[in-house]
Amino acid sequence: MELNPTLGEQLAAYQAGLKQRAAPERVAMMEAATADLRATDIEARALKAGDKAPDLTLPDALNRPVRLSTLWAEGPLVLIFYRGGWCPYCNLELRAWQQQLPALQRLGGQLVAVSPQTPDNSLSTAEKNELAFPVLSDSALQAGTGFGVAFEMPPELIELYSRVGNDLAVLNGNSRWVLPVPAT
Repeated sequence: MELNPTLGEQLAAYQAGLKQRAAPERVAMMEAATADLRATDIEARALKAGDKAPDLTLPDALNRPVRLSTLWAEGPLVLIFYRGGWCPYCNLELRAWQQQLPALQRLGGQLVAVSPQTPDNSLSTAEKNELAFPVLSDSALQAGTGFGVAFEMPPELIELYSRVGNDLAVLNGNSRWVLPVPAT
């Protein structure tokens, strides 16, 4: 019987492959940016279990408004922040959550993903990953900021992402280089 690799195993395998494929200076830059972000103590500032969450209305992938308090009123909610469909790590996580969706639903829970992408880009992400849960757009960065997971990208990463075709200011439709820390 073949077992599917865990999300942790998939992420580790992707990271190992990236280190083999990418230029060492690119890998070093990304690792340094991650260390710098951790040093800002963003994890300590992010909302925790039991904290009051902001009640926001965000558009879904079809640009329909979705109010978070309406979802909470329907039962337990798992809210996932991801950077965007361009992020291979985020796509692995979204697909892993999709695999867990039936079990979550059996327990009465719902799953919703949030990224700063425009609704059109969220729709592409949902279709590409065959997601059966809502994907919301936070282009105005209300959710990322309200939950304490948004951060400004450093100039060296902006340059790197631009060079590889990920113009986040355009993909996110807000002219800003701000992302959420991947969080649940």
